[in-house]
Amino acid sequence: MNDVQSDLDRRRKRLKFRSWHRGMREMDIIAGRFADRNIDVFSERQLDLYEALLHESDPDMYNWLTGRQPIPVDLDHDVMRLMKTFTHSTGKD
Repeated sequence: MNDVQSDLDRRRKRLKFRSWHRGMREMDIIAGRFADRNIDVFSERQLDLYEALLHESDPDMYNWLTGRQPIPVDLDHDVMRLMKTFTHSTGKD
């Protein structure tokens, strides 16, 4: 395994951990399951976008993902849309 691949693997593992340990139980479940399902196939660009989403507050993320509030324009990207679709398909809203 080359250094770039091992760096990506460490990053993916860290993002999965952060996804399962957000603070708000509902977001732990949503983000944790989403990360388990998708992180391993994300490109570096998608990992960057997802990591930025993890910096958002749990209540805001929950409201955006459940449709209670519109997704801000700057966060309306492929990873957020994939996460929203995932949330609705798993019935976590």
